[in-house]
Order: sequence, then structure tokens, then C-alpha cells
Amino acid sequence: GGAIRIGDRDVTHLPPKDRDIAMVFQNYALYPHMSVADNMGFALKIAGVNKAEIRQKVEEAAKILDLTEYLDRKPKALSGGQRQRVAMGRAIVREPQVFLMDEPLSNLDAKLRVSTRTQIASLQRRLGITTVYVTHDQVEAMTMGDRVAVLKDGLLQQVDSPRNMYDKPANLFVAGFIGSPAMNLVEVPITDGGVKFGNSVVPVNRDALKAASDKGDRTVTVGVRPEHFDVVELNGGAAKTLSKDSADAPAGLAVSVNVVEETGADGYIYGTVEVGGETKDLVVRVSSRAVPEKGATVHVVPRPGEIHVFSSSTGERLTD
Repeated sequence: GGAIRIGDRDVTHLPPKDRDIAMVFQNYALYPHMSVADNMGFALKIAGVNKAEIRQKVEEAAKILDLTEYLDRKPKALSGGQRQRVAMGRAIVREPQVFLMDEPLSNLDAKLRVSTRTQIASLQRRLGITTVYVTHDQVEAMTMGDRVAVLKDGLLQQVDSPRNMYDKPANLFVAGFIGSPAMNLVEVPITDGGVKFGNSVVPVNRDALKAASDKGDRTVTVGVRPEHFDVVELNGGAAKTLSKDSADAPAGLAVSVNVVEETGADGYIYGTVEVGGETKDLVVRVSSRAVPEKGATVHVVPRPGEIHVFSSSTGERLTD
């Protein structure tokens, strides 16, 4: 059901060649016996455009993509990143209504990926052509997209700006997928006015708790991003604002530190917690100046207003 429209034009039943869409794939599909310029202008040549116009368009695209000096070379003389740019140039010279890019960076090495990613994003803004970009890499989606659509098993989970998707994931799948490291998801019991997070009671929007209990749930799944935890032992301020279940024990949830990953500016604690008789993995971001030892136990609490509440039974988001 439904229709595919490009602008005001219904292209649902048009053959692909008439839809005015240019595609870029992960394998560059360049003709090895033709020069870069001939590869880029091939679609125009087939369409019967005159040679002078083809040359002009190819040179304009080559300038945008830093390929001018390579126009007379064959693809085998180029690096992977340059070949990918030639494939993009071939799409650009057509001046289509829409670009469709299917994982164009997955054949490139990590460093080249990052630089090509920024090039594609700035190119799209300069050309102003709507681009549908398919990727498995959520970092690519977050950094390049104006709007992001998350699909799972062919079903659309959420469409939103990258910022909103990060701040308000629609369900557990999106919550666990968007963000690196991923959001921590912990199933916790509901208590009066909040949820029990280790030895602390974290206040939660009453409507969310009511929505959960209306479904017959006794627990909710709480999502907390690694950067939104306070560590009690490092004088995290959030713990002081929360009521404790038993007054003598430390606030929050006990985390056994398994691995500490230092990235320079930050440190990430990879640890395990006991929740409801089960062992769960947890990731906490801390300052690189105050990183706990491997094997230590620390207690963490989420900062007020930084928790996401999801239904344990349906996975839907309950908080606004």
C-alpha cells in the first residue's frame, strides 16, 4: 500500500530508469578500461548529451570531489577512497532528483570512512539534493542524517532528527541501537512514586508508572546512557537527592568493575550488576582523572531527569 512521490511526481509504477534517481553502492562498479572522466560521464553519453556539455559537467563534479588531476587515469591507478568519489561523481553529473546511497563507505578503511563521511555530508548540503542513505553504522546515521529512520525486520521503528532519537528513543530497540556505547537497559521493580535502583529510589513520572501498571507490569525497563550516571564514591551529586531503601547501605546500584577503557578525555567502566537475581552488563562514563581500579566495586545512580522508562512487556517508551 501507499505511493512513492518525488516532489509532486508519483513514481511508484514508473520503470526505474524514468524515476530520476542516481545510485551509489559500496562496490564502485567502475568500467576498468575507461578513464575516470569517461566513467563519470557515461550515463550522460548513453542519454545522448553532447560531448562539450558532458565534459563541462564532469569537470564541475571533479572539482567538487577533488578529482580534477585524476580525470585521465584508469580506476586501477586510484585508491579505494578515490574510486568511491568517482562513483559519486558519476551520480552527481546526472543532476538527479534523489541520490540513493547504499552503504557507500563499507569498503573503506576506518580513517578514510570518517573523512569521506564529512565530505558526503557537506557535498549533500552544497548540492541540496535529497539523499536516502542506507547504513548499518549508527554513527554514520547520527553524524550525516538530517532525519533518521530506524528499521527492524522491515518494520519502521522511529523517524526523527538524530538529536530527538538520542534523547527520546521510541522503544527498547531504538534505545539499545542508537548511541555508542549503547544505552544501559535494566529491568527494575516499581515502588511508590518511582523505581528501585539498587538501594536508591529514583523518582519517575507518575503517568509512566500508571501506564506500566495498567498493562499489568510490576517492573519497568529503565534506560540510562553511560554519561548520565553519577558514581557515589566519586561524590556524584545525584545520590544525595534520592531516598535510600536501607539507610546504612551505600546509595545506588553496586557495579563490579571488570574492564576500564581509557580514551584520553574520558574513561568507560565496563562492569556487572545484580538486578532481580540476574547479572547484567553496565557501562558508565567517568572522568579520566578519577578512574576506579579493575576489580573494585562502585555504586552508581542515574542523574535526575536523565532516565528513560520503557514498558517491560511491550518495549514502548513510557516517559515523555
